[in-house]
Amino acid sequence: MFKVRLLPWEYGVRNLFRRPTRTALTLVGLTTVILLVFVVVAFIRGLESSLAASGEDDVVLVYALSSGADIENSSIPARTPALLSASLDGIQQRFDVRHVSPELYLGTRISVADEDVKGLGLVRGVTTTVPLVRTKVQIVEGDWPGPGEVLAGKLAHSKLGCEKDSLAIGDLVHFDGREWRVSGRFSAGGSAFESELWCPLDDMQAALKRQDLSLVAVKLSESGSAADVELFCSERLDLELKAVQESHFYASLQQHYKPVRMLGWLVVWLIAGAGVFAGLNTMYGAVVGRIRELSTLQAMGFRRRAITLSLIQEAVLLAVGGSLIASVLAFSLINGTAVRFTMGAFALRVDSVAIVVGCGTGLLLGLLGAIPPAMKAMRLAIVQGIKAV
Repeated sequence: MFKVRLLPWEYGVRNLFRRPTRTALTLVGLTTVILLVFVVVAFIRGLESSLAASGEDDVVLVYALSSGADIENSSIPARTPALLSASLDGIQQRFDVRHVSPELYLGTRISVADEDVKGLGLVRGVTTTVPLVRTKVQIVEGDWPGPGEVLAGKLAHSKLGCEKDSLAIGDLVHFDGREWRVSGRFSAGGSAFESELWCPLDDMQAALKRQDLSLVAVKLSESGSAADVELFCSERLDLELKAVQESHFYASLQQHYKPVRMLGWLVVWLIAGAGVFAGLNTMYGAVVGRIRELSTLQAMGFRRRAITLSLIQEAVLLAVGGSLIASVLAFSLINGTAVRFTMGAFALRVDSVAIVVGCGTGLLLGLLGAIPPAMKAMRLAIVQGIKAV
């Protein structure tokens, strides 16, 4: 079987350094395209991760039937937690304390005292039973909020559009006609709760002049079932309640944001397509300036297939370099960056999926950007190529 004699590996590597300006510009272009892909994929993965981390299978949300899926518009009687505790046996209990969390949830304008910032934020009025239900919540700094105080989620500053230091312990925020002092910060395992401000339920009801609730979160025991809570809500027609597992509630939100995620993947393909055309343009320019060199290699006995492989090798090496640089930049600049969204705020996530998509796009750019110009150059006759200027 006839074996093609390939050009030495070092030949392609040395060619990259013979034209440093062109190589550097190509590398910058490839890195920019791949970095844009990382940004979009990190946005999609961050949104999916935040919604997936927000729901728990053993937690049931009870809210107004008329509110649909919008808890902000929910209004249920203040006696609902007591009725649930007295009527259901499947609620988790410890030391005679039932894991039932009455909550008042609101989106409102919040101003930060240290900055001239007034943004739309999310406030949740809670009681001391909320950590029993929201088990992922941990106070990372400061104390539980007392009267006139709020506990800030670690991404609340991103939702408000202010600096992180503006929600430090002791700082003041204003909403609903009152001044509130920040007592501490909390994390919630990357869930949507991290973009909220939590305050005592009684204080929030007094500020809003409301005695009702938005929802009740119930944590079930091992013998409990979400069907029992749903049955209770269907039987108490006078209360007009609806019960949904928290995991199913946030899964429905994932479906709600599915068009956004699909648009994100479309943007990834558009960026990759634009990068391919940019790579084609760059490689065409690189190959046209080397017609005489490539024809001389053919005259020396190297077959066109071997020369084409050498050109692809150069492009792939540049693509790999661009992918590595973009990966480092993505981890150092993009990963963990908080962005605002309608549901609150979440952190961009550069995970294994983002790495595969980003680096895969880089390799695709190297391959598709080199093959067409290399094939076109090889169609030129050797004599004409050697005479080319």
